[in-house]
Amino acid sequence: MSKDQKPVINLHGKQDPDSKIEAIKNLIFGDNIQTYDAEFEALKEDILNKKKILEDLIEEVGADLRKSIDDVSTDVNIRITDLENSLATKMEDLDEKSVAKETLGKLLIELGEKVSSK
Repeated sequence: MSKDQKPVINLHGKQDPDSKIEAIKNLIFGDNIQTYDAEFEALKEDILNKKKILEDLIEEVGADLRKSIDDVSTDVNIRITDLENSLATKMEDLDEKSVAKETLGKLLIELGEKVSSK
């Protein structure tokens, strides 16, 4: 065999299946296989880096969303408490006005009785 000839690979012999796959890859891609492997590894690394970045962003957005929900929940609870207090105050005012009307009515009746008795 001269230097220019490549060895013939026996695909039907007793070889490891991985070596058969390597032989087929060498036949298809030739000497460029290392270049392709390097490019695929670079792409794989880039994809994994971007995946990590996206996962970090998702976690950050999730944390921001949870904080916003907590803030809104707190604000709503404060507003509900304020409304309950306002409603209670208005109900007390109405009760006082109602009592004042009853008292005024009784006083007018007493005044009328006093005026008619004199």
